[in-house]
Amino acid sequence: MSFDALLPKPLHVEPGDGVHVLGPGTTVGGEPGVVAWFRRNIGAATGFAFGPGVPAAIEFRVGGVPEGYRIDIGRERVSVLAHDAAAAHHAAQTLRQLLGPDAHRTAPIHSAAWTLPCGVVTDRPRFGWRGCHLDVARHFLPKREVFRFVELMAAHKLNVLHLHLTDDQGWRIEVPRYPKLTEIGAWRWRSMVGRGEVDAFDDRPHGGYYTTDDLREIVAHAAAHHITVVPEVDVPGHSQAAIAAYPELGPGPRLEVWDRWGVNETVLNAQPATVDFYRDVLDHVMDVFPSPVICVGGDEVPTAQWERDSADRAAELGLAHPAHLHGWFLRQVIEHVHANGRQALGWDEILDAGGPLPAGTIVASWRGEEGALRAIEAGHQAVLCPEQHLYFDHRQSDHPDEPIPVGFLRTLDDVHGYEPPAADEVLGVQAQVWTEHLDTPRRVDYAVFPRLAAFAEVAWTEDRHTGFRDRLEHHLARLAALGVEYRPLDGPLPWQTRPRVAGRPR
Repeated sequence: MSFDALLPKPLHVEPGDGVHVLGPGTTVGGEPGVVAWFRRNIGAATGFAFGPGVPAAIEFRVGGVPEGYRIDIGRERVSVLAHDAAAAHHAAQTLRQLLGPDAHRTAPIHSAAWTLPCGVVTDRPRFGWRGCHLDVARHFLPKREVFRFVELMAAHKLNVLHLHLTDDQGWRIEVPRYPKLTEIGAWRWRSMVGRGEVDAFDDRPHGGYYTTDDLREIVAHAAAHHITVVPEVDVPGHSQAAIAAYPELGPGPRLEVWDRWGVNETVLNAQPATVDFYRDVLDHVMDVFPSPVICVGGDEVPTAQWERDSADRAAELGLAHPAHLHGWFLRQVIEHVHANGRQALGWDEILDAGGPLPAGTIVASWRGEEGALRAIEAGHQAVLCPEQHLYFDHRQSDHPDEPIPVGFLRTLDDVHGYEPPAADEVLGVQAQVWTEHLDTPRRVDYAVFPRLAAFAEVAWTEDRHTGFRDRLEHHLARLAALGVEYRPLDGPLPWQTRPRVAGRPR
């Protein structure tokens, strides 16, 4: 495989002469985690054991470079020098790509020789935060599918999985102190289908949740791939699943887990007991997830409920208007997160919630880039995730067979052409996968790929504007070998369509 086929495109390549041939006697040594990954994955594809050797034919060493990695491929040896274990893992992914698509399979079917082209690759990431948000609240993904998503992120050198665990339509994280969150909040009677002018439902129960051990396992699996899992517990809106489980958290009447899509008028109340409840929940979240960043949501919070029944509570707290309970509630949970040595992340509505944000809060700018610029001006860091560019549930084309066409039209080339504004306070970029209309892993594959490959180049390298389609042509073969049911470039396959299910294009 040629260096020109690498995706994301590396910073610098110096092609050499000849090839390095791998065989049953090839040895691998160096950084233990990467060596274990190489033996498990490349070993499965090639059938080679890749045992230890002194010196090893393929050696992963950590230290000696300020950032990124350098790969020297010679006829006799392959030497990888990496800044840290994560960079060494990225280098291993580069070697896997250079071995060809069959190196991404789980059993040896390759009949030709396994070779690496000789040369030097020098590489480093553009952004420190190269994220993908995955909504498992609207439609639950079994644990095995989260593992697979982590592996696909790692294959694209992404390093943050933002896991959206709670919403109006489902609560997906076990909290032992509050068992009804999963007994009641983890499932709904039915789900809306599409976004037509007339609401349609499938009348099929949907649900699921992750136990504490499941989540610890997901965190460990991600860490082995040098991916940080950032958990999200969304407050004070997007909370009807929790209110269905514990009605005292909400406006009063007993509600069911929401079965519709869109912005829900029901929000948490502003009573001290509700804040304490979420402090308990966050204590459990922070025990399970070692991530330095914890997301508290804060988006799409209608204030009509508070204006109707919480004017006295707002006055008691010294707030000028009941709508400012939005900011008050967020400050309580953000300060709790910060008091535990973590940083809180919130969607950009937190800038408009009323009152200043606690220092150290990170803003996820989704309604465009303006939120990031405002956050930086106010002294905060930001992550760029604008829906106009990086929402992968939005439709990929105006093809007449495009399934459930919602949101903005964002083609593969649109994603690849996105240019994030530069600022030291911009931590990085993040793609969003909301799953209202992605009810199976196959639908997730279709919506995400190959646009995630285009996004990976945005996150990894600035010098990406030539040869992308050629690199992608090789990369599609890798995705196929990995079993990814991506959207073909010329339109959906028959079984990827959703006839007569209406969307709502913008």
